[in-house]
Amino acid sequence: MRQDADPGLFGPRSVTWQLHSDPVMWIAGVRALWLQALHPVAVRGVMINSSFQEDPWGRLMRTANFVGTLSYGTTEAAEAAGARVRRIHRLLGVDDPELLLWVHCAETDSYLSVARRSGIPLTDADADRYVDEHRTSARLVGLDPDAVPASTAQLAAYFDSVRPRLAAGPDARTVADFLRRPPVKPVLVPAREVIWRRVSALAYDTLPLYAHALYGCPAPPPETVTRRLVATANLLRHVPARLRWRLPPRHILRAMDRLGPETRPDPYAHAYPAPYSLSDPAAILEEPRRQYGIDGGGSTRWGTPD
Repeated sequence: MRQDADPGLFGPRSVTWQLHSDPVMWIAGVRALWLQALHPVAVRGVMINSSFQEDPWGRLMRTANFVGTLSYGTTEAAEAAGARVRRIHRLLGVDDPELLLWVHCAETDSYLSVARRSGIPLTDADADRYVDEHRTSARLVGLDPDAVPASTAQLAAYFDSVRPRLAAGPDARTVADFLRRPPVKPVLVPAREVIWRRVSALAYDTLPLYAHALYGCPAPPPETVTRRLVATANLLRHVPARLRWRLPPRHILRAMDRLGPETRPDPYAHAYPAPYSLSDPAAILEEPRRQYGIDGGGSTRWGTPD
């Protein structure tokens, strides 16, 4: 890594740097939306203040840009992005720490759970590091890092504590309808029906059991969901990484230009921190179940609250 370059908030030796480069994170982001909608107060704030129904793809890209900036941007860019978010939260009156914590934890859990179930070989220690790293993200949206879960055990305990306050009320149903069939231009309707609805359904299926109970729409057996997730993730991974990373806003490629090509993310490295060495290019296209012995078991294996 270039010694004079700014590694950003996390840097190439972080779990975040490796994990967020994988295309399965898009499915994880949709799962987070399904989960976040189950907090009645939080989702009410979204319904009142958000433009997600009028500009769904713009909202999605702005969120992706924010996550990408925090993950791969310079420290200055990440701090500036956080300041903008905090300012917007204050102006809209949605800076309640309880609500911000729910959004943060739902997102962190979704990224981690989907990544592990899709076959990325994270150890329990890696998973704890990831949760701890994202206390930095929590600070940038206005939370006290000391009040944010720092391990998977603390994250699970948080969900246990908040679960009695969750419900699939009218606002959650509105979000669910939107996630199943977001508005698009007529020319894009076929793509929505073929691609988006499948992605959204898979994201829903990966939710914890209590979320399925609240929504009242059971998912297939966990083993079936895991097989579908692994297959979908591997299909996405067939697209060459440098081609995927060229999509806007190109955060990973810009980070590699800044820090050096040896900092290329490798989510299939067996241990973190890794010396930036790449796995066998063919290996990443193999089914993780065979390559890493993923057993498709229950949610406890992935640290996902039931």
